[in-house]
Amino acid sequence: MDKKTQIEREQISDQAVQELMEKYDPEAGFRKLKGALYWITLIGLVAFSLFQLYTAIFGVLPAQLQRTIHLGFALTLIFLLFPASKKKTEKKPLFQVAWYDMILAVLSIAVGSYWYIFMDDLVMRVGRLTTQDFIIGALAILLVLEATRRVVGLPITIIAGLFLVYAYMGPYMPGFLEHKGLTIERIVRTMFFTTEGILGTPLAVSSTYIFLFLLFGAFLVKTGVGEYFNDLSIVIAGRRVGGPAKVAIFSSALQGTISGSSVANVVTSGAFTIPMMKRLGYDKNFAGAVEAASSTGGQIMPPVMGAAAFLMVEFIGGGITYWDIAKAAAIPAILYFAGIWIMTHFEAKRIGLRGLSREEMPETKRVIKQVYLLIPIVVVIVLLMNGVSVTKSALWSIVSAIAVGMFNKQTRMGPKLFIEALADGARTALGVAAATAAAGMIVGVVTVTGVGLKMANGLLELSGGYLIPTLILTMIASLVLGMGSPTTANYVITSTIAAPAILLFGVPDLSAHMFVFYFGIIADITPPVALAAFAAAGVSGGEPIRTGIISSKLAIAAFIIPYIFVISPQLMLIDTTWTEAIWVISTAFVGMIAIGAGMIGYWMRALSWLERIAAVVIGFLLIYPEGIYSAIGLAAFALMLGSQYWLLKKDNTQAPSSPAV
Repeated sequence: MDKKTQIEREQISDQAVQELMEKYDPEAGFRKLKGALYWITLIGLVAFSLFQLYTAIFGVLPAQLQRTIHLGFALTLIFLLFPASKKKTEKKPLFQVAWYDMILAVLSIAVGSYWYIFMDDLVMRVGRLTTQDFIIGALAILLVLEATRRVVGLPITIIAGLFLVYAYMGPYMPGFLEHKGLTIERIVRTMFFTTEGILGTPLAVSSTYIFLFLLFGAFLVKTGVGEYFNDLSIVIAGRRVGGPAKVAIFSSALQGTISGSSVANVVTSGAFTIPMMKRLGYDKNFAGAVEAASSTGGQIMPPVMGAAAFLMVEFIGGGITYWDIAKAAAIPAILYFAGIWIMTHFEAKRIGLRGLSREEMPETKRVIKQVYLLIPIVVVIVLLMNGVSVTKSALWSIVSAIAVGMFNKQTRMGPKLFIEALADGARTALGVAAATAAAGMIVGVVTVTGVGLKMANGLLELSGGYLIPTLILTMIASLVLGMGSPTTANYVITSTIAAPAILLFGVPDLSAHMFVFYFGIIADITPPVALAAFAAAGVSGGEPIRTGIISSKLAIAAFIIPYIFVISPQLMLIDTTWTEAIWVISTAFVGMIAIGAGMIGYWMRALSWLERIAAVVIGFLLIYPEGIYSAIGLAAFALMLGSQYWLLKKDNTQAPSSPAV
């Protein structure tokens, strides 16, 4: 890396990055233990990863055992690593962990091992609880709620708690929310002694697929892939108009393939890209917004998709595979990033920004020589394309990451680096385990009370029985439910509560689930609770709300495309031919150029408000995958393109330039 670019890397210190992560991402606020407690937690983290690898290689344990052991590891480690309050952290080495956290950790071990010790008795009793069972089940609920609050945050904890209260208070609920109500004993039995609550599908996916892919991500980081993504992005996009912004987009899209957190993407990539954008001349709010929108988009980018894709396989069922979901998500994700790319290009042209100079670029030959670092990503995609199971694909991808690391002396997997990767992967999985356990309680209440269908019917009634109003109401519900929740949890919540309303119209399952998934993700950059935008503002020094508003504008594709793929699933390659797919992709991309010009207010010249509105309308016509609308849109696009050339020549204010990006 050139010296000047290296300086840009160092503008945001590691300490500042860590402080921002801890402020906006609860999962980053873990204790930095020392001495014996450090070694105890390290052994626990490594053992957690080894358990997951063992069951992936030799076969998953019976459902209750696999899930409770996974949960026990997660809860125990959370109480050792995450303090009850960020404001009260013990600094004395002998008291790094509060006495009550030690007790909670011991109780977590008891909860995690209960099914393993008493499985035969529990199966024989078939749901009849003893006093001991009831105490352990109640403890499990309380421990999950407290662990979720510490590592994930209050929003999902409050939602899970309210659903538990709703399960008990059913007879007192108004209107369609009324139900018979569940006794405390039945709530405890459902939550911990069936596979409908805490031990339900979300935790099942966390204890198998998700953990392995998070571990894969940890091994990739150790091989230097994360930093390579930045270098590769600079080589590809750095010298283009407004280069640093395009570097941020490309880098964040790549980082999203190995990360499950919008905030983590923002802070790690943004510490590098935002100072570059500001130095080049981008407004600090715009610079932060580009990074926030791009990093949030990383969650909708295959192959990982914030780990929610694996949950989607289980929730939709019906023979759908992971590859079906990744393939369907590809075009919308490409259009999303194309929209941000186009808008940053027009913004750079509007204010006359340049790209990076040759001196600010990394050595191209070195970056090309290191292209082998992308092999693990290619391996996982090829394996999934060829129908290899998700578990085996993840395992072979981890092996390929270790092998790739051998090519570089600094990333060669010796015992120390291997143990660090195991520990980092397990620590990353703690938040997901807690969130999926809490989300499982929500799903359990919805299943037992039938409130999901009731809420769907309620939304249908409010919308007057029409699809578009139902989609709008579902979008609002998904945005609200997704605020402050991690990717996996917000998908579980929105797919359980909001998606059923769309399915009542006969919409394909994949389209309905992807609709709520998109808006749950976009909540990260939608004010007033826009954690990714707030984190970006922390890096850029901008205004959080203004950064969030600009982020939403840049991410306009994410607000449009979900409506399109519900109304016309061809955009997701559902029931379509390759000829139709190429037409849909081409017209949609051209449509994003028009929408980008309208949103920024610049094409080849500054646009009037009338021209901006016309450009956005033309873009909508082109994105909508129906022949007649696309044909009209293309004709209007050509007309507007010609008028821009003519007006530019007439104004004679600058040399003609291509609108292509």
